[in-house]
Amino acid sequence: MELGIYTFVENTPIEGTEKRISPSERLENLLEEVELAEELGLDVYAIGEHHREEYVSSSPSTLLAAAAARTKNIKLSSAVTVLGSEDPVRVYQQFSTIDQLSKGRAEIMVGRGSFVESFPLFGYDLKDYEELFLEKLQLLMQLRENEVISWEGKHRPSINNRGIYPQPYQDKLPVWRAVGGTPKSAYEAGAMGMPMAIAIIGGMPKQFKQMVDIHKQGAADYDQPEQRVSINSHGFIAETTQEAADTAFPAFKITMDKIGKERGWPPMSRQQFDASITLEGANAVGSPQDIIDKIMYQHEIFGHDRFLLQMSVGSVPHDKLLRSIELFATEVAPVVREKINRESVA
Repeated sequence: MELGIYTFVENTPIEGTEKRISPSERLENLLEEVELAEELGLDVYAIGEHHREEYVSSSPSTLLAAAAARTKNIKLSSAVTVLGSEDPVRVYQQFSTIDQLSKGRAEIMVGRGSFVESFPLFGYDLKDYEELFLEKLQLLMQLRENEVISWEGKHRPSINNRGIYPQPYQDKLPVWRAVGGTPKSAYEAGAMGMPMAIAIIGGMPKQFKQMVDIHKQGAADYDQPEQRVSINSHGFIAETTQEAADTAFPAFKITMDKIGKERGWPPMSRQQFDASITLEGANAVGSPQDIIDKIMYQHEIFGHDRFLLQMSVGSVPHDKLLRSIELFATEVAPVVREKINRESVA
């Protein structure tokens, strides 16, 4: 199993303060986090796209290029690229460039996006939300297959026999599709021969088992090989369960309460949070053993190939975040890999 981290490069006030750190300092911290994940042997570092004041990640490709220059082994992915409001040609060029810089470590994770700020920002109509994504995804997948392309669609100017450069270092750029709880998205990913990342950030993970089954069915119906699956979850790790929860909860609450106010949810209570970090809950917050248990519990459900953890759902102190990465890499990852390897041999 591949193990890694994803982030939206949040920059919210830390508990007990009212001000955010500067974007420059937050980005300096980000690169330190990526370098530590690399140094300690994690497999993937992914950066998501947001266009909101509480995130410093409107340009993941720029940040991943900086990370590429500082690392040698770790895979570098978006998480996600909001493809409906992007130009697939530019996305492909940007990530091909990252792939050349990193000598074959770039990946793209595309999704429709749970936030929609980018659509009016770039002049797209939200009534075209679904149509934009599917059309642009089809173009992106064609770009993977052809150096020279002719293409015609509804929402983007046609391309008439044009070469797309640079081409990636790898034979083909890996493109994952990120999904929430929409079965249609899981089926489409399988039908298009795409690996799938399931964002489990609420509810009970076992409820998402159908998404894996539907993904497999889509692949089978369209004669595609069975594709990999990633589980992407919120979480945080400390020496003890109590310390992890006490550190993570204020940051979770700041973020979730802001979103909840916009979407009509009630404020997050500590009781709700504590319920979410139990073995069967969605959030991977706890001691190293708690996280090992949770990953293995979910592996029994999904049989997934990758697990990515978002450790910064809202800002936590930088030193504690670095310690969380260290515990993930040195105490969780070796045990999980050994257990998975034993299962595969048995």
